[in-house]
Order: sequence, then C-alpha cells, then structure tokens
Amino acid sequence: MLPPPPRQPPPQARAARGAVSLQRAFLRGPLGVLRLLQLLVGASFWITIATSRYQGPVHFALFVSVLFWLLTLALYFLTLLGKHELVPVLGSRWLVVNVAHDLLAAALYGAATAIMIDQTQRHSYCNLKDYQMPCAYHAFLAAAVCGGLCLGLYLLSALYGCCRRYQGEQEVA
Repeated sequence: MLPPPPRQPPPQARAARGAVSLQRAFLRGPLGVLRLLQLLVGASFWITIATSRYQGPVHFALFVSVLFWLLTLALYFLTLLGKHELVPVLGSRWLVVNVAHDLLAAALYGAATAIMIDQTQRHSYCNLKDYQMPCAYHAFLAAAVCGGLCLGLYLLSALYGCCRRYQGEQEVA
C-alpha cells in the first residue's frame, strides 16, 4: 500500500528568496578587481612566509596575512553572490564594513611589512655570492614586497569605498 500524497505542495517562495545570483557589476568593477588582487598578493605573502624558516615577530606577520586573506575571501564571495544582507547587523552597512575592513587591513599590513623589512635587514648578512648556509633573506625580501603591495591595494580599496560613500552610495557595486 502506497502512502497518501502530501496535502500541501512544498513552499516555492523560500527557494526563490534564497536563490544565489552572481553580481556581475561587482565582478567587473574596481572593487571586485581590487579584491582579486588582494587575494592573489595576500596569498603570495603568507605562502612566501610559511615556506621559509621563520621565527619571532614573523609569526605576527603570518597571522595578519592569513587572517585578512580569509576575511577578504569572505567579503569577496558574500558581495559577489549578493548575500551580504544575510550578515546580522552589518549587512545593511556593507559599504562601511568594507571600508573599515580595508583600513584595518592596511594598518596591520603596514605593521607586517615593517616586520618583514626589519627581518630582511637582519638577514642581509647572508646575501653574499658565496654564502652556502640556508638563509631566509630572499623569502623575507619577497614577503616585504608583497606586504607593501597588499598595503597599497587595501589603501586603494578603502579610498574607493570612501569616495563611493561620499557620493552618497550605499552599495559596494
């Protein structure tokens, strides 16, 4: 014996409200491009540090780079998929949240870059032609350059967000 058919059809309104749509304007816009560049350069920064022999204050630089890489990844996909309104309290102020994120990231990437520059200078003794021992000088130098690029990219996106906010815009894209 077969079970009786359901009395009511499943609700369709929930599926329509929860539908994901790709925000192509964000993807092609300046902030979408800046976010992609931040993700690429940020990944280079933390991968460069993680693959070298590091110690001491470099742990902070690695923490900053991984933290803001993950936060930027979350901001990018929430904005790209148009799901930022699902974030409690902050979803209605998404542009301000993005600007605050970018300013905080720029400040902490500035500190991380300063740490990497200091570590590069401390390891400059092994930048000799015939030095045979393993040395993290080149990794620290590359990380310092990546950190400076991240700092610049986050400052650019904060400036872009501030300009949009000054023009009276409420949305990121």
